[in-house]
Amino acid sequence: MTTNSPTGTRPFLKWAGGKFRLMPLIRTYFEQHDNALLVEPFVGAGAVFLNAPYSKFILNDLNKDIINLHTILKKNSADFILEAQKLFQPKYNQKKSYLAHRQQFNQSTCAFERSVLFLYLNRHGYNGLCRYNQALQFNVPFGEYLNPYFPEKELHYFAKKAKKAHFSHLDFGQFFKGLITKIKTGKLPPNLMIYCDPPYVPLNQTARFTQYAGEIFNEHKQLELAHFAQQLSGLGATVIISNHDTDFTQDLYKQAQIVSFEVNRTISCDPKNRVPVKELLAIFTP
Repeated sequence: MTTNSPTGTRPFLKWAGGKFRLMPLIRTYFEQHDNALLVEPFVGAGAVFLNAPYSKFILNDLNKDIINLHTILKKNSADFILEAQKLFQPKYNQKKSYLAHRQQFNQSTCAFERSVLFLYLNRHGYNGLCRYNQALQFNVPFGEYLNPYFPEKELHYFAKKAKKAHFSHLDFGQFFKGLITKIKTGKLPPNLMIYCDPPYVPLNQTARFTQYAGEIFNEHKQLELAHFAQQLSGLGATVIISNHDTDFTQDLYKQAQIVSFEVNRTISCDPKNRVPVKELLAIFTP
């Protein structure tokens, strides 16, 4: 199966593995759903949230910097955009300046300052990567782009749509346990649409599982996520999970409908190095 060309709103962040290009496929399953609420335990840059046909959102991510940034945009977008735009000048698009701002980010404890710097680092760093070392310090190298784009239009759109969203910063296990409790106590409708974009399993058995926001998203966590999907579908929710299409994930999601397809994925700046990678959507239905 091949995916269609995307149309819609791009996130204001560059994001490796973002789902903007997959939205034509993902939306086909959203449009079959009759609830107004979308839940995302791994919201990331928000490509799905921004392009989903829903009017209410519950959005979570383990990465505290992401959630702080999204929350600040929701509550104080004008001041944020004004401050962030100041860093998109030629004098700051240099390796020395980038490394100084990266150090400032890693030393800062102010949520607003970190959010402004996070956007700067994202747009000036290498290929939209979001990576931290074991000390939880952001360590993406300088990207050497000619003229980094300031996403003012995209920031305004995100801020407007974020008014309809509730953001949280929780481990996905805590997040899912909370959802289950709210469904069982009647605080949330059972027929939720839940879209999950977790760190992907490695493409081969010798590769390591992914470090995500400072912790390893290992095989046990992949199994735990699939178990929560089955639990929630049993309560009436529809759960969609994106992942690599491997023997491991085919077995992991054997209780779900599996849709396989190919995408071009790369962390190289050279388009010649883009090769098709097999991915899937696992769809757990009530």
